[in-house]
This record gives sequence, structure tokens and C-alpha cells, in this order.
Amino acid sequence: MDEDYKVAFGLIMVAGDARSEAMLSIRSAKNGDISKAEELLKSAENRLLEAHQMQTDLIQQEAQGNKVDVNIILVHSQDHLTSAMVIIDLAKEFIDMYVEVLSLKDALRNPEGRKENV
Repeated sequence: MDEDYKVAFGLIMVAGDARSEAMLSIRSAKNGDISKAEELLKSAENRLLEAHQMQTDLIQQEAQGNKVDVNIILVHSQDHLTSAMVIIDLAKEFIDMYVEVLSLKDALRNPEGRKENV
């Protein structure tokens, strides 16, 4: 397998990991485990940075005059990176929303302000 395919498949793997962790963070928040959700989101963001660096390396290679072959696998890897970025952005919003929902549920259960385990 030539180097272009290795980079593309690596990007697919890392971006896919970022996307998966972001989705797991949403599910954790939905289940009320906000600390786990935030931990997974941070991990997703770190994987996204890794994937973005891989993309940047390709761009710099091209900018230096070293032709990067654009093949369907590389295009697919860019789709994975883009979807990971979108899912991470949405995960942030979902976590905030679930924090709000949990707070409102707690307030409804305890109108006098007593803290209860959610």
C-alpha cells in the first residue's frame, strides 16, 4: 500500500474515533453522566486535533510542491474529518442541553431547593 493510502486510512481511523467518542459523550450526557460525557468529549477533541494535524501535513506537503494524489479514499477521509467536526460541535450543545434538562428535573423534584441525586 502506498503512502497516500496509508495517510488516508489513518485519517479515517482517527477521525472515526473522534466521531465515535463524541457520540458516546452525547449518550453519557443523556444518561445523566455529565462527567463521563465531558471526559469523552475531551478525548474526541484530542483525536480531532490529531486528525486535523494529519490533514494539515497533507496540505503542507502539497504547498511545498510535493503532489498529493487525490483518490476516493482521501476524499472519504475528508468526509470523516468533516463529520467528526460537526458531531463534536453538536456534542457540546447536547451536553449543555442535558445539563439544563437535569437541572430542571431536579428543580421540579425539589421545589424547595434541596439537592437530590439525579
